Amino acid sequence: MKKAVRTQRTDGEATYQRILEAAGELFASNGFAETTNKMIAARADVDLASINYHFGSRGGLYEAVLVAAHRYLINIEDLRRIEALEAPARDKLRKLIEGLVGAVVGHRGWQARVLGRELLSPSSHLQVLEQKEILPKLQIVLSLLSEITTIPAGHPALNRCLISIGAPCAMLLVAGRNLPILADPIFGSPRQDLADHLYDFAIGGLEAVARNCSAANFNGNQG
Repeated sequence: MKKAVRTQRTDGEATYQRILEAAGELFASNGFAETTNKMIAARADVDLASINYHFGSRGGLYEAVLVAAHRYLINIEDLRRIEALEAPARDKLRKLIEGLVGAVVGHRGWQARVLGRELLSPSSHLQVLEQKEILPKLQIVLSLLSEITTIPAGHPALNRCLISIGAPCAMLLVAGRNLPILADPIFGSPRQDLADHLYDFAIGGLEAVARNCSAANFNGNQG
Protein backbone atom coordinates (compact mmCIF):
# COMPACT_ATOMS: atom_id res chain seq x y z
CA MET A 1 0.00 0.00 0.00
CA LYS A 2 2.79 2.41 0.88
CA LYS A 3 4.50 1.64 -2.39
CA ALA A 4 1.37 2.59 -4.34
CA VAL A 5 1.10 5.89 -2.48
CA ARG A 6 4.72 6.69 -3.30
CA THR A 7 4.16 5.87 -6.97
CA GLN A 8 1.13 8.14 -7.08
CA ARG A 9 3.10 10.98 -5.52
CA THR A 10 5.96 10.48 -7.97
CA ASP A 11 3.58 10.53 -10.92
CA GLY A 12 2.08 13.77 -9.62
CA GLU A 13 5.50 15.35 -9.30
CA ALA A 14 6.37 14.28 -12.83
CA THR A 15 3.15 15.75 -14.20
CA TYR A 16 3.74 18.99 -12.28
CA GLN A 17 7.22 19.31 -13.75
CA ARG A 18 6.06 18.44 -17.26
CA ILE A 19 3.40 21.15 -17.15
CA LEU A 20 5.89 23.65 -15.73
CA GLU A 21 8.44 22.96 -18.47
CA ALA A 22 5.85 23.14 -21.23
CA ALA A 23 4.43 26.38 -19.87
CA GLY A 24 7.90 27.86 -19.45
CA GLU A 25 8.73 27.23 -23.09
CA LEU A 26 5.44 28.70 -24.31
CA PHE A 27 5.48 31.73 -22.01
CA ALA A 28 9.08 32.43 -23.05
CA SER A 29 8.22 32.19 -26.76
CA ASN A 30 4.75 33.76 -26.86
CA GLY A 31 4.28 35.71 -23.63
CA PHE A 32 1.68 35.23 -20.94
CA ALA A 33 -1.23 36.88 -22.82
CA GLU A 34 -0.75 34.78 -25.96
CA THR A 35 -0.38 31.44 -24.20
CA THR A 36 -3.56 29.52 -23.41
CA ASN A 37 -4.18 26.60 -21.09
CA LYS A 38 -5.12 24.56 -24.13
CA MET A 39 -1.71 25.18 -25.71
CA ILE A 40 0.07 24.26 -22.48
CA ALA A 41 -1.98 21.10 -21.99
CA ALA A 42 -1.29 19.98 -25.55
CA ARG A 43 2.45 20.55 -25.23
CA ALA A 44 2.63 18.82 -21.84
CA ASP A 45 0.32 16.00 -23.02
CA VAL A 46 -2.07 16.44 -20.09
CA ASP A 47 -5.73 17.35 -19.76
CA LEU A 48 -6.84 20.87 -18.85
CA ALA A 49 -7.95 19.76 -15.40
CA SER A 50 -4.35 18.86 -14.53
CA ILE A 51 -3.27 22.50 -14.86
CA ASN A 52 -5.93 23.68 -12.43
CA TYR A 53 -5.22 20.77 -10.09
CA HIS A 54 -1.51 21.51 -9.79
CA PHE A 55 -1.45 25.30 -10.18
CA GLY A 56 -4.99 26.58 -9.55
CA SER A 57 -5.13 28.70 -12.70
CA ARG A 58 -3.09 29.92 -15.65
CA GLY A 59 -1.99 32.85 -13.50
CA GLY A 60 -0.84 30.50 -10.77
CA LEU A 61 1.07 28.49 -13.34
CA TYR A 62 2.75 31.62 -14.69
CA GLU A 63 3.79 32.63 -11.18
CA ALA A 64 5.26 29.17 -10.62
CA VAL A 65 7.18 29.52 -13.90
CA LEU A 66 8.58 32.90 -12.85
CA VAL A 67 9.63 31.53 -9.46
CA ALA A 68 11.30 28.48 -11.05
CA ALA A 69 13.09 30.70 -13.56
CA HIS A 70 14.40 33.04 -10.87
CA ARG A 71 15.57 30.11 -8.74
CA TYR A 72 17.46 28.78 -11.72
CA LEU A 73 19.11 32.16 -12.27
CA ILE A 74 20.00 32.68 -8.61
CA ASN A 75 19.09 30.21 -5.89
CA ILE A 76 18.90 31.50 -2.33
CA GLU A 77 20.76 28.44 -1.03
CA ASP A 78 23.64 29.26 -3.38
CA LEU A 79 23.56 32.83 -2.13
CA ARG A 80 23.75 31.65 1.47
CA ARG A 81 26.72 29.44 0.64
CA ILE A 82 28.49 32.40 -0.93
CA GLU A 83 27.64 34.57 2.07
CA ALA A 84 29.09 31.96 4.45
CA LEU A 85 32.42 31.66 2.64
CA GLU A 86 35.59 32.53 4.57
CA ALA A 87 36.63 35.05 1.93
CA PRO A 88 36.73 38.81 1.34
CA ALA A 89 33.43 40.37 0.30
CA ARG A 90 34.85 41.22 -3.11
CA ASP A 91 35.60 37.55 -3.78
CA LYS A 92 32.04 36.70 -2.80
CA LEU A 93 30.75 39.29 -5.25
CA ARG A 94 32.88 37.78 -8.00
CA LYS A 95 31.43 34.33 -7.29
CA LEU A 96 27.92 35.78 -7.37
CA ILE A 97 28.50 37.42 -10.74
CA GLU A 98 30.16 34.32 -12.16
CA GLY A 99 27.13 32.29 -11.13
CA LEU A 100 24.74 34.73 -12.75
CA VAL A 101 26.72 34.79 -15.99
CA GLY A 102 26.89 31.01 -16.04
CA ALA A 103 23.14 30.70 -15.55
CA VAL A 104 22.24 33.19 -18.29
CA VAL A 105 24.97 32.67 -20.88
CA GLY A 106 25.67 28.99 -20.32
CA HIS A 107 22.04 27.92 -20.62
CA ARG A 108 19.75 28.38 -23.61
CA GLY A 109 16.55 27.23 -21.91
CA TRP A 110 13.37 29.16 -21.27
CA GLN A 111 14.28 30.50 -17.83
CA ALA A 112 16.25 33.56 -18.92
CA ARG A 113 13.87 34.29 -21.78
CA VAL A 114 10.75 34.25 -19.64
CA LEU A 115 12.35 36.56 -17.08
CA GLY A 116 13.50 38.85 -19.87
CA ARG A 117 9.94 39.09 -21.15
CA GLU A 118 8.64 39.89 -17.69
CA LEU A 119 11.23 42.62 -17.22
CA LEU A 120 10.36 44.18 -20.58
CA SER A 121 6.63 44.12 -19.89
CA PRO A 122 5.98 43.66 -16.16
CA SER A 123 2.71 42.05 -15.14
CA SER A 124 0.89 41.95 -11.81
CA HIS A 125 2.51 38.55 -11.25
CA LEU A 126 5.87 40.26 -10.77
CA GLN A 127 4.73 41.25 -7.27
CA VAL A 128 4.48 37.58 -6.31
CA LEU A 129 8.00 36.98 -7.63
CA GLU A 130 9.27 39.96 -5.64
CA GLN A 131 7.81 38.68 -2.39
CA LYS A 132 8.73 35.02 -2.82
CA GLU A 133 12.15 35.26 -4.40
CA ILE A 134 13.60 38.70 -5.02
CA LEU A 135 13.29 40.40 -1.62
CA PRO A 136 14.82 37.57 0.47
CA LYS A 137 17.75 37.36 -1.95
CA LEU A 138 18.23 41.13 -1.98
CA GLN A 139 18.79 41.13 1.77
CA ILE A 140 21.79 38.85 1.33
CA VAL A 141 23.15 40.89 -1.59
CA LEU A 142 22.69 44.16 0.33
CA SER A 143 24.64 42.74 3.25
CA LEU A 144 27.47 41.86 0.87
CA LEU A 145 27.41 45.34 -0.71
CA SER A 146 27.45 46.94 2.73
CA GLU A 147 30.58 44.98 3.59
CA ILE A 148 32.29 46.07 0.36
CA THR A 149 31.36 49.75 0.57
CA THR A 150 31.14 50.16 4.37
CA ILE A 151 27.82 51.91 3.77
CA PRO A 152 25.52 50.95 6.66
CA ALA A 153 22.34 48.94 6.16
CA GLY A 154 19.30 51.14 5.59
CA HIS A 155 21.26 53.95 3.97
CA PRO A 156 19.62 55.06 0.69
CA ALA A 157 22.95 54.89 -1.11
CA LEU A 158 23.26 51.19 -0.31
CA ASN A 159 19.99 50.42 -2.09
CA ARG A 160 21.22 52.38 -5.09
CA CYS A 161 24.31 50.16 -5.16
CA LEU A 162 22.07 47.37 -6.38
CA ILE A 163 22.11 49.12 -9.76
CA SER A 164 25.77 48.18 -10.14
CA ILE A 165 24.74 44.52 -10.23
CA GLY A 166 21.11 44.62 -11.28
CA ALA A 167 21.50 46.74 -14.41
CA PRO A 168 24.06 44.47 -16.13
CA CYS A 169 21.99 41.40 -15.24
CA ALA A 170 18.90 43.01 -16.75
CA MET A 171 20.95 43.70 -19.87
CA LEU A 172 21.91 40.05 -20.10
CA LEU A 173 18.31 38.93 -19.73
CA VAL A 174 16.66 41.46 -22.02
CA ALA A 175 18.90 43.14 -24.57
CA GLY A 176 21.28 40.27 -25.12
CA ARG A 177 18.50 38.01 -26.35
CA ASN A 178 16.46 40.58 -28.25
CA LEU A 179 19.03 42.85 -29.92
CA PRO A 180 21.34 41.03 -32.35
CA ILE A 181 23.91 43.83 -32.19
CA LEU A 182 24.42 43.01 -28.51
CA ALA A 183 23.84 39.27 -28.62
CA ASP A 184 27.09 38.44 -30.41
CA PRO A 185 29.50 40.28 -28.08
CA ILE A 186 27.58 39.10 -25.00
CA PHE A 187 27.04 35.46 -25.87
CA GLY A 188 29.96 35.05 -28.23
CA SER A 189 32.72 36.06 -25.83
CA PRO A 190 34.26 33.64 -23.32
CA ARG A 191 32.09 33.33 -20.24
CA GLN A 192 34.91 34.18 -17.83
CA ASP A 193 35.79 37.33 -19.79
CA LEU A 194 32.20 38.50 -19.50
CA ALA A 195 32.09 37.71 -15.78
CA ASP A 196 35.36 39.59 -15.24
CA HIS A 197 34.03 42.58 -17.16
CA LEU A 198 30.81 42.74 -15.14
CA TYR A 199 32.75 42.34 -11.90
CA ASP A 200 35.06 45.23 -12.82
CA PHE A 201 32.04 47.33 -13.78
CA ALA A 202 30.30 46.57 -10.47
CA ILE A 203 33.38 47.16 -8.32
CA GLY A 204 34.13 50.44 -10.10
CA GLY A 205 30.65 51.73 -9.34
CA LEU A 206 30.69 50.51 -5.75
CA GLU A 207 34.07 52.12 -5.09
CA ALA A 208 32.86 55.44 -6.50
CA VAL A 209 29.72 55.38 -4.37
CA ALA A 210 31.75 54.49 -1.28
CA ARG A 211 34.14 57.41 -1.88
CA ASN A 212 31.27 59.84 -2.39
CA CYS A 213 29.53 58.69 0.78
CA SER A 214 32.74 58.97 2.81
CA ALA A 215 33.41 62.46 1.46
CA ALA A 216 29.85 63.57 2.18
CA ASN A 217 30.03 62.25 5.73
CA PHE A 218 33.41 63.88 6.32
CA ASN A 219 32.25 67.25 5.01
CA GLY A 220 29.08 67.02 7.06
CA ASN A 221 31.05 66.28 10.23
CA GLN A 222 33.36 69.19 9.54
CA GLY A 223 30.40 71.48 9.13
